[in-house]
Amino acid sequence: MGGTEVVRVDLRTWKTRRIGVGYGPRAEALSPSGRFLYVSLNGEGRVAKVDVWRGVVSRKVSTGSAPRSLAIAPDGKSLYVVNYESGTVTKLRTSDMSTLQTISACFHPIGITYDRATTRVWVACYTGSIRVYNDR
Repeated sequence: MGGTEVVRVDLRTWKTRRIGVGYGPRAEALSPSGRFLYVSLNGEGRVAKVDVWRGVVSRKVSTGSAPRSLAIAPDGKSLYVVNYESGTVTKLRTSDMSTLQTISACFHPIGITYDRATTRVWVACYTGSIRVYNDR
């Protein structure tokens, strides 16, 4: 947080590679294939899709004010973003980063996870409540 990069570490060689992603990276989600990294940019109000094999940002999209936590569907086709200041959850199609849905969630949604067994999205709210949504 507060920076502009993520660092890729090759666990075999311990070599690092810095990738500029944008202002205020907050959370990351890796695609099931390991090819793409999705990064919430809290300072920009956007989410970056990073091609980790090439070391470049391939796309950035706006999702709401202060995007925070991310969750990716097990098949890698959808990405879920909580927008802290907007009080919303945005569902993105990962292939082209288009917005599929944005819904009101709660005051300051802070965390999110995808439950594979039930295909539900769980959202933690700063006030202490949890919201559960069916993924459609």
